[in-house]
Amino acid sequence: MTRFLLALVLTATLAGCGFHLRNKLMLPADTAAVQVVSTAPYSELVKLLRRGLQASGAQLADPDSTGPASQLQVLSERWGDLPIAIDAQGRAQEYSLRYAVIFIFRREDGSELVPQQVIELSRDYVSPPTDATGTTTEREILADELRREMSASIMRRIDSVVRAELEHGRAPAKPGTTPAVTPAATPTPAPAVPADVPQGH
Repeated sequence: MTRFLLALVLTATLAGCGFHLRNKLMLPADTAAVQVVSTAPYSELVKLLRRGLQASGAQLADPDSTGPASQLQVLSERWGDLPIAIDAQGRAQEYSLRYAVIFIFRREDGSELVPQQVIELSRDYVSPPTDATGTTTEREILADELRREMSASIMRRIDSVVRAELEHGRAPAKPGTTPAVTPAATPTPAPAVPADVPQGH
């Protein structure tokens, strides 16, 4: 009983801090080891994505490897602060921190496994015009949270797209392959309406 109670407490604690057990990332069996590439290769998002892929069961390629590898490409990272509230003097005192990322997942032969996707996240924060130091600290904390959430969102998006394709039996085709064509069904003629039955009732 004691062990059972401890397990319940531990589970509740982990759930409370945002930790959730996850299944392995769904990728086709022939997917090569994955490289995470970006215009900013040392960005925190790239590090988070590499850790997320590894934790979810994907095989990572060596960043310096020149061999064939699938690529999770971060095409763009953009940040923005949008004023959403002003004080009596017309000075902005509350902002919405916006974070948008464009990415694409390619096979080792360059074909698209997951088409180009855009994810945008935001968080609101208060920025009193007379307290710039506190605002900077709060913004940095929010930025870290948004990066972690963005990494998780990208992983979920990849997983959902691939699962949807596989469940419908149409995993993205590689170049040079011809998808199977399903014969069109022969339309069934509509039943004739007897002449003595009024139509529209």
